[in-house]
Amino acid sequence: MTSGPLSSAELNDLVAGLHRVTHNLWWTWNQDAQELFQELSPRSWQHLYHNAVAVLHEVSEYELRVRLQDPEFCSRVKNVLGQFHFYMKDRETWGQTNAPQLKKNPVAYFSAEFGFHETLPIAAGGLGILAGDHAKSASDLDLGFAGVSLFYREGYFQQAIDQENWQTEYYTLLNPRNLPIEPVLDNKGEPLVCVVEIALSEVYFQAWRINVGRVPVYLLDTNRPENEQRFRELTLRVYGGDNTTRIMQEILLGIGGVRLFRALGIEPSVYHMNEGHAAFLALELVREKMNLGKTFAQAMEATKPQCIFTTHTPVEAGHDRFNRDLIGYALTKMQQQLKLNMDDFMALGQVNPHEPFCMTVLALRASRAANGVSELHGQVSRHMWQSMFPGKKLEEVPIGHVTNGIHLLGWMKGPVRRFWRRKLNQPDSECRKGACWEDEINSPEFWKRVADPSFISDEELWALRYELRRELIEFARRRLLLQTHRVTQGDFIAFDHLLNPDALTIGFARRFATYKRAPLIFEQFENVVKLVHDKQRPVQFIFAGKAHPRDDEGKRFIQKVIHLSRFSELKGHLVFVENYDVHVARQMVSGCDVWLNNPRRPLEASGTSGMKASCHGCLNMSIMDGWWREGYDGTNGFAIGPDSHPDSIEEQDRVDSTNTYKVLTEEVIPAFYERDSNGIPRQWIQKIRRAMVTLVPEFNTWRMVKQYAEKYYIQK
Repeated sequence: MTSGPLSSAELNDLVAGLHRVTHNLWWTWNQDAQELFQELSPRSWQHLYHNAVAVLHEVSEYELRVRLQDPEFCSRVKNVLGQFHFYMKDRETWGQTNAPQLKKNPVAYFSAEFGFHETLPIAAGGLGILAGDHAKSASDLDLGFAGVSLFYREGYFQQAIDQENWQTEYYTLLNPRNLPIEPVLDNKGEPLVCVVEIALSEVYFQAWRINVGRVPVYLLDTNRPENEQRFRELTLRVYGGDNTTRIMQEILLGIGGVRLFRALGIEPSVYHMNEGHAAFLALELVREKMNLGKTFAQAMEATKPQCIFTTHTPVEAGHDRFNRDLIGYALTKMQQQLKLNMDDFMALGQVNPHEPFCMTVLALRASRAANGVSELHGQVSRHMWQSMFPGKKLEEVPIGHVTNGIHLLGWMKGPVRRFWRRKLNQPDSECRKGACWEDEINSPEFWKRVADPSFISDEELWALRYELRRELIEFARRRLLLQTHRVTQGDFIAFDHLLNPDALTIGFARRFATYKRAPLIFEQFENVVKLVHDKQRPVQFIFAGKAHPRDDEGKRFIQKVIHLSRFSELKGHLVFVENYDVHVARQMVSGCDVWLNNPRRPLEASGTSGMKASCHGCLNMSIMDGWWREGYDGTNGFAIGPDSHPDSIEEQDRVDSTNTYKVLTEEVIPAFYERDSNGIPRQWIQKIRRAMVTLVPEFNTWRMVKQYAEKYYIQK
């Protein structure tokens, strides 16, 4: 505790320190920091997307200085600032030891979206969430790393459901003043402005910097007075507009990103294209080398060693393709600078003549290495692109794999953090001395201890599960009440009885892409109705997710689920939570007992939501696709069907629906409800332990980023 009143200088330092912390996303994965900002203004924290920057704008500096005179609060602030200082200054890191060369020449990581936190909604789905987790772990490991994306001023859409249960979209303008970002300035203190050529126009852009712990991520922004209105709106929305908007955004991302690095004096050692959206960066690297006197062929050959490419898309339609006219229009200047005729320019993105220009083809051609994001996805990708490598057998196609992961601390919910910290018996102050529990929580050695009942008892784990399920159900009740726009006392009482805190709770939350088959379980409608009304062994479902604004079939899936939740015998036992985002995801992966995943195999490249469930004691029940076929070992969750699938889509849907119900009734429900004399489901908790031991230390982005570094970033 602090003794005596603080001096003006001490107060100034503490206030300045808090402002520094708010402008670094480190606070989004530090529970102590989040609790400080929540305490300063609980209502602002709740209603402003848990935004530390907005909270400090709500709290006047005078109020803040007064609050800091409270010795207990002041002590906690000093502890958080101490943790932050140690994190930023620590030199005994994995990156310093294993990849020191990347500190001077970092990895340049290009992604069309980054999903960090609900405060900054500039991601549409799993690709962006993966990119955000990649950056956080690069920071934790102290890897030389710099990200590039676009600053979408209206972000991704907000979801509302109309009277026909149809998804509608609306957008809200993001105000940089209230976000954890800062403008990139030149040596005169003015915004640093760069330019790219799009069609026959010069398009000017500035950049915003997100401090993600130790690493920067730069967001390019064309909202400049020099630009025509159509170009000012180029960075308005995530994947907004038509194909013309898409190719222009990708020119800005790839070519503009390289030019920003040049303007900043950053010389990357490797350019990592996270999906094909960024592939035009290779053309800019080639152009630079041609300006120094190389031929196109020489420049391309010299560019390949600089680039690596990660594909996330096992669906043909998911790869960006542009027709000849659009390529000729949008990239006319680049074509001239590369001194290629139109046929040769198009061939850079074609497997066969007369095809559209494919961004994935360009990325594969321009990279020294490529990978899928799970073992199965690597196999699918080699098959998909084998024709690009004539003469090579399928297993020789140069596309490997690095299975995705999650940033563990970014997804671990508060009660679970506190639970593990108590288990480690580690006081907060230890994080300022280098023995931080965050390092422990990422180590396989720690998770091996979870198997030992003397370390954690079944009773403790079951109590934690009840706490998390209760939090989710009360969260769902609040959200559902707000969704109905009613506030009478009777409605509050009615919604307080919605869902059952004792029931087996099954969650499904993700993009409502049709191949993910959200309503599949309800193909067994009459059987599911019997399950939810079973008074001895009840089951309930919580769903959430967004469909792409132009995906009417996905919207019909949402409509079907909501209709069932409101107008069928599933009412009260099935709910749909609107406006899915990182915050909703965090509630659901922690509070559900079972995480349902039933994509049409092999179309799930990896998936990561089920990885987020494991550290919370939520068990996976999934098709053997993506990451789960690597993670499942027969003891740590539930497999829907075998490690194979029928060729016919119709047959696959029928078989998978039958198998889903079979696994639910023959394996999941009996294990959950089989209790001993003390009411503890020992068999279920044993599966939770196995999931924690086998999945958590493996399927995280600390492991993933180390693999990228050792396999691809560091050239031997």
